[in-house]
Amino acid sequence: MKKAKLTLDKDFVVGEIDKRIYGSFIEHLGRAVYGGIYEPAHKEADELGFRKDVAELVRKLDVPIVRYPGGNFVSGFNWEDSVGPVSERPKRLDLAWFTTETNEVGLHEFAEWTGKTGSEIMYAVNLGTRGPEQARDIVEYANHPAGSKYSDMRIANGKKDPFGIKLWCLGNEMDGPWQMGHKTAREYGRVANETAKMMKWVDPSIEVVACGSSSSEMPTFGTWEMEMLDECYENVDYVSLHRYYENPTGDTPGFLARSMDMDAFIKSVASMCDAVKATKHSKHVVNLSFDEWNVWYHSREADKELWESDKWNKALPLLEDIYNFEDALLVGSMLITLIKNADRVKVACLAQLVNVIAPIMTRNGGGAWAQTIYYPFMHASKYGRGTALNAIVNTPAYSCEDYDEVPYIDATATMDEAGNVTVFAVNRDMESDYELELDLRSFGELSAYEHILMHNDDVKAVNTEKDPENVTPVQGPGGSVSDGRATIRIPSLSWNVIRFTK
Repeated sequence: MKKAKLTLDKDFVVGEIDKRIYGSFIEHLGRAVYGGIYEPAHKEADELGFRKDVAELVRKLDVPIVRYPGGNFVSGFNWEDSVGPVSERPKRLDLAWFTTETNEVGLHEFAEWTGKTGSEIMYAVNLGTRGPEQARDIVEYANHPAGSKYSDMRIANGKKDPFGIKLWCLGNEMDGPWQMGHKTAREYGRVANETAKMMKWVDPSIEVVACGSSSSEMPTFGTWEMEMLDECYENVDYVSLHRYYENPTGDTPGFLARSMDMDAFIKSVASMCDAVKATKHSKHVVNLSFDEWNVWYHSREADKELWESDKWNKALPLLEDIYNFEDALLVGSMLITLIKNADRVKVACLAQLVNVIAPIMTRNGGGAWAQTIYYPFMHASKYGRGTALNAIVNTPAYSCEDYDEVPYIDATATMDEAGNVTVFAVNRDMESDYELELDLRSFGELSAYEHILMHNDDVKAVNTEKDPENVTPVQGPGGSVSDGRATIRIPSLSWNVIRFTK
């Protein structure tokens, strides 16, 4: 058995973990809304038409924020279409996904749903086909108490008290030529600055996220951040990052190393924010919102066929990736990466939540079940709160086509207010179990522990409606704990959560 060592100290910390890093995303795309969270004819539908079985799976994830209503969708979206009597709401062609949006579910309905699931809304405004005026109007509608045109419109639509939305996205992926209203960095930066200024004049308590690069592989990556922030730095609070990974060639070791790219992306954008801060002699700190991240590639061919055969229909089954075990391992490492960077990443959204590249799947009229990636996300959200610790990992490493010195054991740790410690670890080794030695002496007596394990001999194993527990967590092999040291066996290709309590 190979060996690795993890050293922790209660005083060596990365920073406090903002619970919003365990956020997610619902876009008016595919079956995320219609047939996902909302299906009035379903036997599990509540009085508003939302599926109770789906809501229960979401509640178990303890998702603090949900980004809404897009995504690419938002760049052609008129927020006024989604409020008022449902029967009077217009049907619109959605040029982002080539479907028809009925607006049956809008802001009021979605706010009801987030209330039922224990989440809050992270609302995106349209800076593609619209601008600062419409953005300030929706802030007034959502957050102003009463006595103005749009706050009184909200009251007339049945919501006396404000929604109190505190986190707002200034558009979506405006660096992308696929985006409606695509802009240059300077153009977007100017619009974002004026939009943020006006929105905060309506409600000074809100925070706003400026669009960073939609991928670190964009040809404008870097220059986009620097030029955009030069225009709007003082009026924005976060810069967004988006990144998806894929494994079309079946190269498992290379695929599992992709979280190293995510870490480099985070550190690069943080450095750019600080560089602009320095050039402006500013005291204002702009942090990061990694508000789209996941694995995405399984459904691409099926999506092409749907667009060819069913264009402009409602709620097409788009982007319905069926996630396998190796996807869960990479998602685990991506969560570890977010925790490692908790000093700068304050918001993150697993994209998305239901049916569309999602941890939760449903069948129209049928069941709802958890995909493989559901479990690492649930574990991190549930146990990865408090303080991110600076974990020193000594481990053998490997090289692959795109990366050198890839640690076989990818790990981090957190400490909650009671002093309990949780270690998250992925073993990337396809063949060898590891004996992981943990040095916990600085935490005092930590004797009780739990070892949660996800492992499967088939990296392509999936969960289905008929077999929803094919890939699920089990009790791990554990090990020994004595005098502030622990030795835990970490099986090959596995996701591990090791919890130590006082």
